[in-house]
Amino acid sequence: MNFDVFELKSSIIDLFTNRVLICAVFAWLMAQILKIFTSPKHRDGLSLLRFLLGSGGMPSSHSAAVCATCFSCGILYGFNSPLFAISGVLAVVVMRDAAGVRRESGKQAAVINQVTRELNKKRTTFDFDMLSELLGHTPLQVLFGALLGVAMAFFCQGFLFPIIFPAA
Repeated sequence: MNFDVFELKSSIIDLFTNRVLICAVFAWLMAQILKIFTSPKHRDGLSLLRFLLGSGGMPSSHSAAVCATCFSCGILYGFNSPLFAISGVLAVVVMRDAAGVRRESGKQAAVINQVTRELNKKRTTFDFDMLSELLGHTPLQVLFGALLGVAMAFFCQGFLFPIIFPAA
């Protein structure tokens, strides 16, 4: 196999100019920034960086990213395209997981943390790290994340990208 520097350069450029990927990242970033203003967890002492990179809270950044991906595929390749169908199915799976399994894991983590605190009061040698309780989302958080993702897809594909990529 020959190593082609120009092909590698072209692939890297393609990666960083991929409109679907850029829109998904923008939607994720916007959701993470909005969490600063909507979640009391940040105000309770969680570090800003850890909070921005963490999961859970309002709106769901996972839902925003997958819905931005899905609707960007629909806008760019057609709402009857296989790309839209595949990304739509994956979006439903991710959002269901965020509001279901991951949310239940967060509830269990809260109970385990409470038990750990109680045991720490009784035994000084008992030491466990606290589990993250901010894992999943309420259905409302998932809904707002999804709406943000759809809005970001239409904003990016209809307004922002024609300005950034005028020749394409």
